[in-house]
Amino acid sequence: MIGGAILAPAPDLAYIIHETAAPERIHLPKSLAARFSLIFAALATIVILAGVAWYVLAPQMREGAAVAVGGPFNLVDQHGASITEADFRGHFTLIYFGYTYCPDVCPTELQSMSQAIDALGPAGEKVTPVFITIDPERDTVELLAGYAEHFHPRLLALTGSPEQVAAAAKAYRVYFKKVEQEGSTDYLMDHSSIVYLMGPDGGFLTHFSFGTGPDQMAEKIREYL
Repeated sequence: MIGGAILAPAPDLAYIIHETAAPERIHLPKSLAARFSLIFAALATIVILAGVAWYVLAPQMREGAAVAVGGPFNLVDQHGASITEADFRGHFTLIYFGYTYCPDVCPTELQSMSQAIDALGPAGEKVTPVFITIDPERDTVELLAGYAEHFHPRLLALTGSPEQVAAAAKAYRVYFKKVEQEGSTDYLMDHSSIVYLMGPDGGFLTHFSFGTGPDQMAEKIREYL
């Protein structure tokens, strides 16, 4: 558990971050409670894995077919400028979907991206770090401007209308869901946690699952530069 986020491993392309509040517990004898906890945890993991596998891989069920990641989007950066996927042609991009209210998983991943680019030295200039919010309701241009300052100086933080954000997330096969908090007007977001490396032609090259260290990330990126 990281900052209230339970990370469940999923096949190849995704880790789902669950930041929902814990349900009300039923008081059982300790031995039974322990057994039920293990059973429920195992079942929950199976359901999560199955759901993510279907979401990510269903369109590519043919043997040997490549997973399609990436596509057109139309968003706005933290300076108010319109940004589309075409603006990154000729550049490598590291792309991460998250939200500014994320307690620590999102900032950890953005920090790893930033450190990986710096670790590449001059070659890092070829790579543009990109953060796309999955919470446009709260992540305004102004809020993203202050948030981006905590990470790489070249980080582009993008938002848009709910429809625009949903379209971008769909293109990158990103899962996200708003989770209301009982008795509160506040909410959290469940979402997949993946860093995508995209090539100068906009094509998918590889991905990094949650917890990939900056040195390991930089080493893999260097193979494509």
